[in-house]
Amino acid sequence: MASGVKPRVKVPGSASAGEGIVIKTLISHPMESGQRKDGDGNPIPRSIINRFTCDFNGQNVIDVKMEPAISTNPYFEFEATVPEAGEFKFTWYDDDGSVYEDAKAITV
Repeated sequence: MASGVKPRVKVPGSASAGEGIVIKTLISHPMESGQRKDGDGNPIPRSIINRFTCDFNGQNVIDVKMEPAISTNPYFEFEATVPEAGEFKFTWYDDDGSVYEDAKAITV
């Protein structure tokens, strides 16, 4: 697991039923390629966020597959339609098997 990883999510606290809202996500992550070496000459293990998902009340909203060229601290901004009150669940998957999660509730 990479150290210092911090997911941040911005979701409005409320919306009208059927309204489209803007969601912003950012995860602080070093995105280590696995090609660099530490001070002793040992390779630093690869650690890259390779997938991001967002679900609303168990229904998938977005599923993004990322390639190794993705930048450090990946940022996503997207729109979602809110049919009812519920919870958005955000998940980031790391090459090293780590999973980072955050959740935000919204009222209608």
